[in-house]
Amino acid sequence: MSRLLLNCDIGESYGNWTMGLDAQVMPFIDCANVACGYHAGDPSIMRKTVTLALANDVRIGAHPAYPDLVGFGRRSMACTPQEIQDLLHYQIGALDGICRAQGTRVSYVKPHGAMYNDMMTNPEQLRAVIQAIAAYGGDLPLMLLAMRDNSVAQALGDEYGVELWFEAFADRAYDSAGRLVSRQLPGAVHHEPERIVEQALTIARGDNLVASDGSSLRLHANTLCVHGDNASSVAAVQRIREALDRQSAV
Repeated sequence: MSRLLLNCDIGESYGNWTMGLDAQVMPFIDCANVACGYHAGDPSIMRKTVTLALANDVRIGAHPAYPDLVGFGRRSMACTPQEIQDLLHYQIGALDGICRAQGTRVSYVKPHGAMYNDMMTNPEQLRAVIQAIAAYGGDLPLMLLAMRDNSVAQALGDEYGVELWFEAFADRAYDSAGRLVSRQLPGAVHHEPERIVEQALTIARGDNLVASDGSSLRLHANTLCVHGDNASSVAAVQRIREALDRQSAV
């Protein structure tokens, strides 16, 4: 990938409950991480989200999670490596079936919430995730957290022949190792549009961020996660899109 792709967690409504501003944010992103029913989403929401992504020429990614609707997938679960693979295959397959019915396919995989965080701290779980993607086939890339040192993850990706897309966040604080600061701590999430846009451009330029302990942190990222769950965040996504387009045109 020659430029930083914008990705967004999307399709997270469920039944009569609405989450996010999917239609408003979709025109500004490159990749849609579509919930697969375990932390959010349902078959009808998945179908509508795939239709919306296709209408905007946006890549469709599976966004699998632990089976935790009540906790929105943000609570860790004690799963064996085989259980992790089963959970991934079930959810990727569900979204892929909906995609195939509309003439397309899932393009990549990005685990959600606690599953995403757990695989970044547990090499055995990261191996299980990568094994699951390799076994599913179709040359699906895995989207995962860009950290100060990506060598362990890259070695696993190379071992199983799975392409890795390293992801950074425009609206999250980082610790010195490049991990996301826990949402339970103050300052973990940036809310000011100006700060979100500036962090996005800092990452896109390859410049250093300031970690939570004050140290310098450089992230080598392929894709940038943005959020579109309220009007101000959609406006920030639009500004990031415009700024990145200007930067790539230079």
